[in-house]
Amino acid sequence: MEVFVQQLINGITLGSIYGLIAIGYTMVFGIIGMVNFAHGDVFMVSAFIALITLLLLTTWLGIGSFVIALFVVLIVAMLFTSLVNWAIERVAYRPLRGSFRLAPLISAIGMSIFLSNFVQVAQGPRVKSIPPFFNEVIVLTPEGSGYEVAISYKQIVVWLVTAALLLVFWFVVSKTALGRAQRACEQDQKMAALLGIDVDRTVSITFVIAAALAAVAGTMYLMYYGVVSFADGFVPGVKAFTAAVLGGIGSLPGAVIGGLLIGLIETMWSAYFSIDYKDVAAFSILAITMIFLPQGILGRPDVEKV
Repeated sequence: MEVFVQQLINGITLGSIYGLIAIGYTMVFGIIGMVNFAHGDVFMVSAFIALITLLLLTTWLGIGSFVIALFVVLIVAMLFTSLVNWAIERVAYRPLRGSFRLAPLISAIGMSIFLSNFVQVAQGPRVKSIPPFFNEVIVLTPEGSGYEVAISYKQIVVWLVTAALLLVFWFVVSKTALGRAQRACEQDQKMAALLGIDVDRTVSITFVIAAALAAVAGTMYLMYYGVVSFADGFVPGVKAFTAAVLGGIGSLPGAVIGGLLIGLIETMWSAYFSIDYKDVAAFSILAITMIFLPQGILGRPDVEKV
């Protein structure tokens, strides 16, 4: 039982990171109907931005407060990652928006390869790490119980940040003028433009929001694991996309639920079976879900426009 509870804690933490990335996938797909396969590498770039910022703050400026350093790192990572994704949308996606459907997909894959290779050249192929900090844990089991179940403050931070951002962006999409514009563009971009909505501006803002969420996920990933590599964009990106599809692509709560499910499947499979096949388990669950529930857990069935 203790092993199950510990893996449950670890799975929720990992799933929260996947959920933050998955929200970016589902927002972009919901508006322009395109899977931004470069989003995983945007997440990786944000982790490197957070790494560089944290090292500058702690090594050069000598900031010793973890709370202040984390807050500054989050702001800087969100700003620079949003700028990167805004430039990607303007250069790689906007010129192809009216072309055949495979063109933006090919462009996204090319941008993914470019970002990965750029970071490899700029930062080197070796894994980068940060000094250990904020390692305190709360022990949940009594002394002498044999197996120690613990939850770290890092995990609590990841949970709280994910829950807070989900609530904030659900409110933005559901209750604000920007959210109404996004939903209008999702239904019919031409009609939205005729009604006075700036479609290009709405799409750009959506890419910026998606990048900001990826930056938070990258910062949480760096804080939690303490290491990052140029290759850390593809696999988390694919798993986050899987989470978005599993939860129902187009649904913000569905993206987080899908992320939590993928994280829990990975950790439980690694604990009770073989860690070598945890990815197979996650994608197998996705395949089974798609057979019996094609729209995902919280997704809506596609309605053909005529």
